[in-house]
Amino acid sequence: MNTEQSDETLYSPGDSPVSTPEGYDSKKGSLKRTPSSKFKRVHSSFKSPLQVTGSANVSPAEELAELEKRREQLDSEIAQLEAEGCRVGELEHHIDMLHEYNDIKDIGQSLLGRIATLRGATTRDIYSHFGLELED
Repeated sequence: MNTEQSDETLYSPGDSPVSTPEGYDSKKGSLKRTPSSKFKRVHSSFKSPLQVTGSANVSPAEELAELEKRREQLDSEIAQLEAEGCRVGELEHHIDMLHEYNDIKDIGQSLLGRIATLRGATTRDIYSHFGLELED
């Protein structure tokens, strides 16, 4: 990759020299991103990674009906889980416990990483030294 930029000197309306990158097109007054590219698709329009679904053309009434249908499905799933013995309070408790577990695990991994750095070893070596599996 060539990191050198050749500058050309232009004069601004106040007659002070302005140094600009090679890709500056003074006739159009804009910068070209890649002045001499051998790739054809470089100057194509930007394509967002987000996919636009067909729901953009859906009327508000259709969207409302779809959302109400989804709500009914979720309500039936909640009712089924409650019938199986799941409670919201219990679920929240489990979620809190998982958050605490993940925080403790992150701290442990950080400490193992620091130990590895101090000993000049790899984290893999430290895991095996303490009898831990890499998946732990």
